[in-house]
Amino acid sequence: MSKKVIVIGAGIGGLTAGALLARRGYNVTIYEQAYVPGGCASTFKRRGFTFDVGATQVAGLEPGGIHHRIFEELKIDLPSVTPCDPACAVFLPGETQPINVWRDPEKWQQERQKQFPGSEPFWQLLAKLFQASWKFQGRDPVLPPRNLWDVWQLTTALRLDTLITVPFTFMTVGDALRLYGLYNDRRLKTFLDLQLKLYSQVNADETALLYAATALGVSQEPQGLYHLQGSMQILSDRLVEGLEKHGGKLFTGYYVERIETLENNKSQIIIRQRKTEKTFTKTADHIVANVPVQNLVKMIDSPSQPGLNLYQQRVEKLPEASGAFVIYLGVKDEAIPKNCPPHLQFLYDYDEVIGENNSLFVSVSKPKDGRSPEGQRTIIASSFTDTQIWNNISEEKYQQLKQEYTIEAIARLSNYFQLNSDTIIHQEAATPRTFAYYTARDKGIVGGIGQRVSTFGPFGIATRTPIKNLWLVGDSTHPGEGTAGVSYSALTAVRQIENKNFI
Repeated sequence: MSKKVIVIGAGIGGLTAGALLARRGYNVTIYEQAYVPGGCASTFKRRGFTFDVGATQVAGLEPGGIHHRIFEELKIDLPSVTPCDPACAVFLPGETQPINVWRDPEKWQQERQKQFPGSEPFWQLLAKLFQASWKFQGRDPVLPPRNLWDVWQLTTALRLDTLITVPFTFMTVGDALRLYGLYNDRRLKTFLDLQLKLYSQVNADETALLYAATALGVSQEPQGLYHLQGSMQILSDRLVEGLEKHGGKLFTGYYVERIETLENNKSQIIIRQRKTEKTFTKTADHIVANVPVQNLVKMIDSPSQPGLNLYQQRVEKLPEASGAFVIYLGVKDEAIPKNCPPHLQFLYDYDEVIGENNSLFVSVSKPKDGRSPEGQRTIIASSFTDTQIWNNISEEKYQQLKQEYTIEAIARLSNYFQLNSDTIIHQEAATPRTFAYYTARDKGIVGGIGQRVSTFGPFGIATRTPIKNLWLVGDSTHPGEGTAGVSYSALTAVRQIENKNFI
């Protein structure tokens, strides 16, 4: 008789774990509180426009990449994509010409040498660390290890080519800049702060160097970032196809309120159906939680479990995660400059209104990519924001703050795009409150745990939890945020479940 697995959450991590377990013979059921799967990589439609909720680009679709491997195992077709080239066009304060992060490694080398003279030794170090880290990650190490099997998987992934990374394990990007005498290069550091905040949630002074090497290197061939034809929803739809193809089931509109452990090493969950508000329980041999770790500790109702108190204390002490303010625009073609890159970053002088570092990350749809009617396009612009300022305020104050952010964001975007009452067809905005409501993420946080030295790799949050047969996947675990990152965590948990009897 096959083992029964319940997956909480149908984000990319949960769908990947569920589909792979179903493919490997487990009886899998996924419960998702929203009515559409995909989590922060889902979409919504307005007036003929399709907007990606959060994630707007995908990595790991190249041969050997994590999504390529997973789709191959599930025997489902890869989605149609186009490479992002440049991966991003970055505009620093007061500059009208961007720093283009090209997909071609030689073009990117020429670009950075032009933009940041004297910095090439630093970039060469990042390239060497990326090559070693990428090979290491491709051997499916388990990080952080929590039992002998995990340690064995980590050990077998180590090679001589991994040793180059060892001296840099405890270093930040800021440390590396000091090593090369570049820390006072304000323009270089500003660029790194901007890019790393996007990928690691923290700036160069805090981001672990080994994480940064991968985050900054994955944009170039033979890897790369990809733009999905249709929308980001295609990725989750294909994973649902893989889940159901192998006998798994997905139920949307079901909120898991509590996780309890039973004496027979099984667990049960208390579920509330959103439409009827009725609750019921389900029991399983394994539970896979595709939720932020901050959500998980609130769900667990097993006070006698050894190690749980320390686990909860660690989560409580984590630095506050960021939220996001996002504006979604449906516009006419003439609002978009010619040869506009698919992704842009703008950094402005500090301003109280727009967000923590007064930056915007912008994604622009392509003609005929399935996201808008003929002659029209979508623009999605997001900035990091403190979740606290959106919570515990009156509805009137909330709407006022939302309107202020919207006006300021459109004003900033109008410096590059032709935005006015004639070109804007549709506009709406999302705040941490919006993300909390639709994704159920604690306080509406986005992007997982900041990739500091203390929370990255061997020092991160494990897919194993203190509760036997309860697993955590998603952007709280190694190797972090992004669709590729959460898919790696899902694969790790699947392998651990298959080998759970190893001592």
